[in-house]
Amino acid sequence: MRPMDPTLATRALAASTEITTAALAGDDPDSVLPLVVRRAAELTSADLGVLTVRAEDGRLTVEAAHGTGEDARSVVGNVLSARSAAARVARSGVPIVVDDLLADPRTAPFVPGPLRGYGPFAVVPFGTRERRLGALAVYRRRGGPPFTPVAVDLLHSFGAQAGLAMVLAEGATARQRVAVYQERDRIARDLHDLIVQRLYAAGVQLDLLDRRLAGQLEPQDAARLAEAVDQLDQTIAEVRATVRALTSADPTEQVRAPDLLDSVRAEVDTAGELLGVRPTLEVSGDVAGVPVPVADHARAALREALSNVVRHSGARSVVVRLVRDGYGLRLQVADDGCGIPPGVTRRGLRHLEERATAAGGRCTVTSSPRSGTNVTWEVPLPDAAAAS
Repeated sequence: MRPMDPTLATRALAASTEITTAALAGDDPDSVLPLVVRRAAELTSADLGVLTVRAEDGRLTVEAAHGTGEDARSVVGNVLSARSAAARVARSGVPIVVDDLLADPRTAPFVPGPLRGYGPFAVVPFGTRERRLGALAVYRRRGGPPFTPVAVDLLHSFGAQAGLAMVLAEGATARQRVAVYQERDRIARDLHDLIVQRLYAAGVQLDLLDRRLAGQLEPQDAARLAEAVDQLDQTIAEVRATVRALTSADPTEQVRAPDLLDSVRAEVDTAGELLGVRPTLEVSGDVAGVPVPVADHARAALREALSNVVRHSGARSVVVRLVRDGYGLRLQVADDGCGIPPGVTRRGLRHLEERATAAGGRCTVTSSPRSGTNVTWEVPLPDAAAAS
């Protein structure tokens, strides 16, 4: 770098420190970028500064500008040609300096109307060699002095330092976001593993009590008991909806969605504790790659089916089958209990049918006092043929 006036060097260092502090403090980039372009214009004694940022498709958009009059406001939001000087600098990392925008063939074809009153122009890369964010440009009015090599070196250095601060800020923000999602995931697990299971167990005990006291309670007391069970069911549904909301919105995809097989085993274990005998679990096919929406439906369907077994069947043995085959995903819950009492099928199992329909599948229920109950819940998968 060419020798620089000590006062100017001090100003440049102060500006870079200011940008770094603002970026790493977690400030909104919308407020940091205007600060970058304002300091760039001040350091180079420019009449206008423009900061362009690259999108994923390579296009450059003017995100911030600083200057007098309407020129700065008029250019913000403009998308630049891929052949413009700023776009070439953003790709190559090599600065471009011209004495007259309208006379130099590198810039003349791409000067928008609001900028045709400017002459001297310099543009440098914004970002690091590994992470080029865009380009930082400065302009002077026509007839103004050209930008000196020292000014261009200063602008180049400032663009690199400010860009590095933004890159580091992106990394810090991403780490903070991951930490938030991990904490949400932990809260969701606690809600499901502790709160839901306890509410579930309390509802089962009240339901069993209702059956034992059938005919012995006053009508109003029986109604209160039934309402308490319904309220517990509603609370469980609301907590599960909260769990789904906590675990379903992770743009970074760093927090892994619960494994379907792990969830099935957990549901089987819970049902075993309440029944006094653990259901038999049979798994066939690769269920690891089941799409998340289908897996969510399958988990909820299994909970509903096992809930009805625990509450109503009096079963001594239960078999849970989870199969992925040429059709798709099939879940089966079979018990040797007393069958589904009248009035329970529609109330207790309608959600199974709704979830199967929502996933493009079907649910069938067969039940009798002699053979028990068999629930088969199945949905197709897009890649079922490959899985078979």
